[in-house]
Amino acid sequence: MHDIRMIREAPDAFDAALKRRGGSAMSSDILAIDTARRAKIQAAEDAKAEQNKASKEVGAAKGRGDEAEFERLRALVAEKKDEVARLNEEAKLEDAKLTDMLARIDNLPADDVPDGTDEDDNVEVNKWGDLPTFSFDPKEHFEIGGVAASMDFETAAKISGSRFVLLKGAVARIHRALAQFMIDTHVDENGLSEVQTPVLVRDEAMYGTDKLPKFGEDSYQTTNGWWLVPTSEVPLTYTVAGDVLEESALPIRMTAHTLCFRSEAGSAGRDTSGMLRQHQFEKVEMVSVTHPDTSDDEQKRMLRCAEDLLERLGIPYRTVILCTGDMGFGAKRTFDIEAWLPGQNAYREISSVSTTGDFQARRMNARFKPADGGKPEFVHTLNGSGLAVGRCLIAVLENGQQEDGSVQLPEALSPYLGGKLTLQADGTLS
Repeated sequence: MHDIRMIREAPDAFDAALKRRGGSAMSSDILAIDTARRAKIQAAEDAKAEQNKASKEVGAAKGRGDEAEFERLRALVAEKKDEVARLNEEAKLEDAKLTDMLARIDNLPADDVPDGTDEDDNVEVNKWGDLPTFSFDPKEHFEIGGVAASMDFETAAKISGSRFVLLKGAVARIHRALAQFMIDTHVDENGLSEVQTPVLVRDEAMYGTDKLPKFGEDSYQTTNGWWLVPTSEVPLTYTVAGDVLEESALPIRMTAHTLCFRSEAGSAGRDTSGMLRQHQFEKVEMVSVTHPDTSDDEQKRMLRCAEDLLERLGIPYRTVILCTGDMGFGAKRTFDIEAWLPGQNAYREISSVSTTGDFQARRMNARFKPADGGKPEFVHTLNGSGLAVGRCLIAVLENGQQEDGSVQLPEALSPYLGGKLTLQADGTLS
């Protein structure tokens, strides 16, 4: 949500920032509604003052026996009462129109975000790891001998339809081990607090975290109105909705491992092979709630938390800062981490780490009380994948594959797999 006062004070700067994101100038439309709303509010206040004045004079007219004046004033009071109600209702409608417009406008990019139109304009800022070499043509994850029998798309389709997978046996255990490794690292070493969240949330939580109204079609809604979370960013971030926190409580750092659900609207024909793009998947999420002065440093810290997981797993990756045309709706700045997938001979996104500034906080009315006793201010919120579990599984399998169909697994998973770090070609662990 945007600050209407900022738009009033710097409309040209607001329009310039929107144009960087590929949008058009909107300040004049916004301010026209805002002006009409404020005019209605002022007119209602003026009418209320006239109503109050007439109300005081009614008694005086009655007292001096001026029946004509008494009737005139009584009629005026009734007229002004109706006028106040009408003007307040009109102001309310203008306010709803303004709120809806502001809620649908993308967040403004940070100054250091590169300009661009799509992913081709993203800028690489880091690269880690040597790409593995193979004496054979590397396969995609679902084609590897030791994986194929335990990654069942046909049975999943029979149960649920396309873009679902049934993981079985050793592959299911590796998937679970990856999630546990991520959570333990975040809690034991990165200072995040683990939270077990609901995966069904209300409209308010989706709205407050900028998923509604613009992206309702990208998520699933139950028949009784709950939404299945597209990511645990939603319940984690919404924990502070409506709160006025003590400054000393910041930063709040949380992590959760949950199921996530996305309709993948508009992705027909993309990544249909394997489990890269699914309707249901698991993700370990990081969310931070911070003081505005520290949010940029917090984003860098969160980014390192995610990158470090891949380094521990020995997965080559690159980090890019997204250009203005490729950022998500609510992001002020986003870094994507892309893991190397030999089977595709490409880097593919495995984590996004974003700061929204106060964009979500305004929607949620999440504030903090400055230690010096000043007026409450909006917090900043940040979110990042740490990591997408299914995509991490793909990266581990493809980078560790052997010519005989087996897979060598990362040493970091040893405590979670009973020391068994080879997925044999027959699908067993040893």
